[in-house]
Amino acid sequence: MADEQQRQFQGFSLKAFRFLKDIKKNNNKRWFEAHRGAYEQYLLQPLRDLVTDLGDCMLGIDLSFEVAPAVNKTISRIYRDTRFSKDKSPFRDCMWITFKRSGKDWARWSAGYFLEINATWYRYGLGFYDAAPDIMAQFRAQLDAEPQKFLRAIDWFGKQDTFALQGETYKRLKGPDKPEPIRTWYNHKSFYLCCNRKNDQAIRSPQLVDDLMTGFGLTAPLYHYLLDTITRTKQAAR
Repeated sequence: MADEQQRQFQGFSLKAFRFLKDIKKNNNKRWFEAHRGAYEQYLLQPLRDLVTDLGDCMLGIDLSFEVAPAVNKTISRIYRDTRFSKDKSPFRDCMWITFKRSGKDWARWSAGYFLEINATWYRYGLGFYDAAPDIMAQFRAQLDAEPQKFLRAIDWFGKQDTFALQGETYKRLKGPDKPEPIRTWYNHKSFYLCCNRKNDQAIRSPQLVDDLMTGFGLTAPLYHYLLDTITRTKQAAR
């Protein structure tokens, strides 16, 4: 793990946020090609540096994480997939990095860590993009059978104010007889933990690396619990 003096990531400059703001207003190939250099210098390269600096930390959580600082591996594409969308804007006005196990349909079958940046805000955390129903069914079965095991995995959660539990919940409450905090988690269709911030000094400096290492490390017990849930779900389907 690189110390602060060896780190490559030095923060996102104001020009990075200006680019994200401008591409939202000028969302076309001609404008992007004219400003590709700004994208590569102020967004893509800092994202690569950030992934590089976090690599050892993330492998300490899971040796199977993809940590290559490359687009379509840990770094999002700037190009949008418009095939199934009514919005045909060709470019994104946000970017993100993810640390997850590689595999097909990872958005539904993997839990992972993320950082997303926008022209005015950023957020980071852990969880599912859109968990497969089978995973959430297994998750609830484990809460029924071994509630204390889950409570140990989230023992840290009530002692911090960095991350909030987010995600779609059922309109008709599942597990209404469950004690808190299990009832809240039980009622989610999918979930993730997220820290939401307006663009601040941290994201413009190497401090962001420290914040992510601290936050991701804090949530590691929950990640390992979810990894066990995913493994059990896949084994049951065989």
